[in-house]
Amino acid sequence: MRLFKCSRCEQVLYFENTECLRCGSRLGFFPGTLMLEALEPEGDAWRSLDGPPGLHRFCRNAEHSACNWMLSADDPAPYCRACRHNRTVPDLGIAERLDAWRRIETAKRRLFYTLLRLQLPTPDPNSSDPQPLSFDFLADPRRGPKVMTGHDNGHITIALSEADDLARERLRIELGEPYRTLLGHFRHEIGHYYWDRLVRDAGEYELARCRAVFGDERRDYGEALAAHYANGAPDDWQTSYVSSYATMHAWEDWAETWAHYLHMVDTLEMASAFGIRIAPDVADDASMDARLAFDPLQVTHVQRLVDAWLPLTYAVNSLNRAMGQSDLYPFVIAPAVIGKMAYIHDLIRQQRSRPASGGV
Repeated sequence: MRLFKCSRCEQVLYFENTECLRCGSRLGFFPGTLMLEALEPEGDAWRSLDGPPGLHRFCRNAEHSACNWMLSADDPAPYCRACRHNRTVPDLGIAERLDAWRRIETAKRRLFYTLLRLQLPTPDPNSSDPQPLSFDFLADPRRGPKVMTGHDNGHITIALSEADDLARERLRIELGEPYRTLLGHFRHEIGHYYWDRLVRDAGEYELARCRAVFGDERRDYGEALAAHYANGAPDDWQTSYVSSYATMHAWEDWAETWAHYLHMVDTLEMASAFGIRIAPDVADDASMDARLAFDPLQVTHVQRLVDAWLPLTYAVNSLNRAMGQSDLYPFVIAPAVIGKMAYIHDLIRQQRSRPASGGV
């Protein structure tokens, strides 16, 4: 994520801002340029002060204070590049569900920012793509089993309860997870979608390459899941996996590693926007130094990302501890995990080098 500023008064803005707190300008995000712009009204439409020319309008979900993304005024679609992927949303007439859905949409837009920066395919359900990307955001029924967050052939379900901080924290503790966030769920589940697109659909050669790194996904998933919850992760899991859950099955190893790769590039982009430098005055160790002034999405080799990521996470974890909080990034990236991230990094770079196809 990058820093934004108001094009009218140059106030620094958050990605989610809808109004500049200094000059009062209405703000809208333009997915084509990935910029947050100050707007001027023009009839029923809006014109950007310093962004794309022409007239624009807000996504229909702006009516619910759930989106600040823009479309061209003549776009026949009612929803923006991110919201048109929604298949099911909760009953917005219930205040608690509306608030939870807004939180979910905030996390989803951050996900889409990164997907668009990485130039990954994001075909919507109205496209001709054989495997479009779609979302259900579902509340638990009054009777019957609870909604499970997961992915199925391009369709991602997020349980509305994950937007409840107390419920999510309770689950995090019960399941022994060091980290559980809405954005983390999105990044993990979208990883399954891109395994289908970038590995499965690429043919046997790519499948063989992926299996050499992550293991054989043909292992029975149900049996692997049962074994994981019965026996837990191996004692030495940290030598080869980014999380204990990643040990369960090759698909989960991929999705967990994919999520951590997105954590890394998005956070490094923001740190670089701030020009952060890590140089602890008590350490005579070059590996603890990092000058974050580069675009992590343009880096050729993943090791450069890791070399910046490790001192950055050590610094932010130390800052969190100084505030009496848990580590922001409670994970260890072992050499084997770096190798897995390198595979994902290279695969994304290959995807970016291909000509754009329809329905993207």
